[in-house]
Amino acid sequence: MMSSGLMAFADTAASNPLVFGNNRLSIITPTLLRLEYATDARFIDAPTLFAYDRSSMLSPSDISVRELGDNCYEITTPALRIWYKHDGFPFSTSNLHVFYTLDGKEKKFTNRFLPKNNLGGPVETLDRVTKEIPMNDGILSKDGWYMIDDERTDLLVNGWISPRDTESHIQDQYCFVYGNDYKAALSSLGAISGKVPMTRKYIHGVWYCRYWDYTSDEFLDIIRGYDKNDFPLDNIVFDMGWHTNDATVGTGHNGHLNWNGYTWNRELIPDPKALIDSCHARGVTVSLNDHPHDGMRPHEEHYPAFIKALGVTDGTVPLFNTADSNYMAKFFDYAHRPSEDMGVDFWWLDWQQNYLYPHVRGHHSTTLAWINELYYRDSQRNGKRGAGYSRWAGWGDHRHPIQFSGDAQANWELLAFEVKLTACSGQGGCYYWAHDIGGFRGDPNPELTVRWTQFGALSAALRVHSTKDKRLDRRPWISGDRETKAMRKMYHMRSEMMPYIYSSVWQTHNTMVPLNRSMFIDYGDQKESFSQPQQFTFGDILLAAPISTPGSGADKTAAQKVWFPKGEVWYDYFTHERKDGGQTAQIEKPLEEFPLYVRGGWILPMQPYTPRPATAALETLVMRVYPAAKDADNVFSLYEDDGISLDYQKGIYSTTALRYTQKGNRACVTVAPAEGSYPGQTMRRSYRLQLPGLKDGAKVTVNGKKAKVEYDEAAGCPVVRVASTPVNKPVTIEYNI
Repeated sequence: MMSSGLMAFADTAASNPLVFGNNRLSIITPTLLRLEYATDARFIDAPTLFAYDRSSMLSPSDISVRELGDNCYEITTPALRIWYKHDGFPFSTSNLHVFYTLDGKEKKFTNRFLPKNNLGGPVETLDRVTKEIPMNDGILSKDGWYMIDDERTDLLVNGWISPRDTESHIQDQYCFVYGNDYKAALSSLGAISGKVPMTRKYIHGVWYCRYWDYTSDEFLDIIRGYDKNDFPLDNIVFDMGWHTNDATVGTGHNGHLNWNGYTWNRELIPDPKALIDSCHARGVTVSLNDHPHDGMRPHEEHYPAFIKALGVTDGTVPLFNTADSNYMAKFFDYAHRPSEDMGVDFWWLDWQQNYLYPHVRGHHSTTLAWINELYYRDSQRNGKRGAGYSRWAGWGDHRHPIQFSGDAQANWELLAFEVKLTACSGQGGCYYWAHDIGGFRGDPNPELTVRWTQFGALSAALRVHSTKDKRLDRRPWISGDRETKAMRKMYHMRSEMMPYIYSSVWQTHNTMVPLNRSMFIDYGDQKESFSQPQQFTFGDILLAAPISTPGSGADKTAAQKVWFPKGEVWYDYFTHERKDGGQTAQIEKPLEEFPLYVRGGWILPMQPYTPRPATAALETLVMRVYPAAKDADNVFSLYEDDGISLDYQKGIYSTTALRYTQKGNRACVTVAPAEGSYPGQTMRRSYRLQLPGLKDGAKVTVNGKKAKVEYDEAAGCPVVRVASTPVNKPVTIEYNI
């Protein structure tokens, strides 16, 4: 847990960390420093929920140390120059100055934490929120630095939460000093706190969720309804009605004892396994709502076995106790495992009890942070990736995706705030929001639901949810003919974009750059990027500005301001209209569309529409390509794996380089041979190249042979088709623009 630093500095000058008596300076990345002070020079090496990964440390060969005299030193990294005076006191404004570059000028950072220009981060929940609220901090700031104080957090010892057991360790600060390099700051977050893991692919699909007591037949009718009405579906959530409500003891919640439960309601669902099997047979996964605050109680089916396993013999009802490793192990064994053995895929941790249990007993950690960790660990069974689905719990919780934003009010103001919040949340580590698309409660408003759906189609998951109100049901085909058609268009787009979305999730895992990202992350060198709260980039290639105001006229036309970064050219996804970068425009759109633009000069990988987008084999790769503003050579990496196992950590996956080159009026699209493999990999695929910028009569060749050009009415552009080809063979398509 602790390491000693009693040696003289001269003996450790070439090492990292650098120890100066009771001070330890760890250089984790070129832009991330850890500052520690311990009165007995016993420093902490055990992880915490934030500082989860201690394996990363900048190589000493990238660090130089120069003695300046009078116990002063100059320490340099590839990005920073550090002045330090070893005066025997904790790191402070008196003995530590860190010099960095911001906007081309040298600036000085000290560890006096006075943040002024933070660019925002996630909030824990939108429960009961009706309009914009202040956001928490992220690590990105216009000042070019941010600091996280980890001194008062619990340690993880042998994988379990443990209070700090010494009063001698009095300083533990992480200083992100990155200047204008926002992506370096995000990468540093991964270096100390662990990378955001790959999610199960179906997590990024289409969800149906509603607080309603459905029967087995009604659940299956919902799935049939999605198929019949031509809407995709990947996940269905069983809210609280899945379990019995006959509890007589416990603390309860919101005046009710029945929110917490683990015994199936056989009146509504006589044969749970048969229902789950039927959902799986239709290609749909199942998750269950869980409010675990009362743990297991006497009315539960498995309670006798649970207390026997705990060794309880005096008749007391054990309180839910996340601090007790034995209790939590038995809780998972008897509360969760019986349903998982029936086939339940993952749990919705609907923790709302902070007013009762704000902290883990005897610890500084919040209960939400620790329970998210425990649930996620337990979900990594049988070689599966973890599957979290809970509210946001703060620094380090990015390791437990996916988060849901809580019970938001259905109104235009809240939709606008969700756009801003989602773009900023990755800056604080909340990479994947699942929102209550349409709003959790409020008056029915089909137009609002359509616009919310357009935003949701470019979020981590297209997940609908609403409260127990007979007027509110987010099935997308019941709001009126025009609204149904408008939402079907968005649901189909979501299905078609799954290859791009999943490849971008892989990019997020590797780089810690968010899927939904604020404009300044990619374009921070342009001052306009800091004043665009209603737009974001979605991966590298898409720019979106969802509409969050009501429209007018027969088409319910509404407008959104869109800023187009200079140095790029952008094309309307729906109309193919070109917009040159370096301008701001007011874009008007009818109900069926919203401002969505594709970056010119890149290949956007998609798939044909499928009703199960997260599990369908990619047998046809659709590639949409718009011309670049000038000569270009850009590569997008298509990522594929089995979508559910941890094999990706062993390198068991496949990537395919999709390259677009443009020189003069000649363009070339190259699909490189797939690299790597995984079980179940698609070994042959056809290709469908959408070319909105192709001129009439232009010749196209595929692997040197003249190809036929067709016009696709649905895509509104020329299309070139390539017959099924082994994925280990290259495909080259050339044409004039």
